[in-house]
Amino acid sequence: MTEPKIITERRGHILLIGFNRPEKRNAADFELLRLLSDAYGELERDPGLRVGLVYAVGDHFTAGLDLADIGPRIGADGLTIESDDGINPWQVSGQCLSKPVVIAVHGTCLTLGIELILASDIAVAARSTTFGQIEVSRGILPFGGATIRFPRAVGWGNAMRYILTGDSFDAAEAHRIGLVQELVDDGEQFDRALAIAERIAAQAPLAVQAALANAKLAVREGDAAAEAQLQPALVRLATSEDAAIGMQAFLTRTQAEFVGR
Repeated sequence: MTEPKIITERRGHILLIGFNRPEKRNAADFELLRLLSDAYGELERDPGLRVGLVYAVGDHFTAGLDLADIGPRIGADGLTIESDDGINPWQVSGQCLSKPVVIAVHGTCLTLGIELILASDIAVAARSTTFGQIEVSRGILPFGGATIRFPRAVGWGNAMRYILTGDSFDAAEAHRIGLVQELVDDGEQFDRALAIAERIAAQAPLAVQAALANAKLAVREGDAAAEAQLQPALVRLATSEDAAIGMQAFLTRTQAEFVGR
């Protein structure tokens, strides 16, 4: 019996989501993409889950698309990977994830791997990671959001330098331009990403989701739309059970144990 190409594990309030096709350098075929979509759907729907952590089994994060499998599936309407219960992990189909995602990358991280970083919220990379947005070298364009998010994340010139040439770049460059937030020694990327995810999961989940939603609203619809929602969001949160727990923890100088209500 073969292992699934995406493995999931609950660890407290965190959903671990692992690429698990190491014999193919975690290249993504349609089955892997569908399973990844399902995992994101589980993260979104389960109220007990507060954070996702994406990582990979083996020596590489991902070699990108398995074009031999994916190419023939691209029809007149493009490529749809999500099931009825799934969410497009790159969030380019109109639906945004309401919960934060931390991502740990290592080895080779190509094309959809970079786009998954861009669609996540915090990225940790091993120092020896090699990156590449190489779609133009294969005769296609990035279709998982790099054309939208890469310039926004790292600046127009930095993004076009790699999108338009297909050139590879190292982890130091990824950190310099702001694609990843932290560099760690090889083998430490998962533990560091988990520590960040645990720190997020310990905060008030409704507040985390509200902050994330407002930031995404500003990106998608502009500052004015986000500004209009700040006070209504504050009012909703102020009357929550978690706000009372947070205030009590502040007054008593104790650690808050939030309940998500």
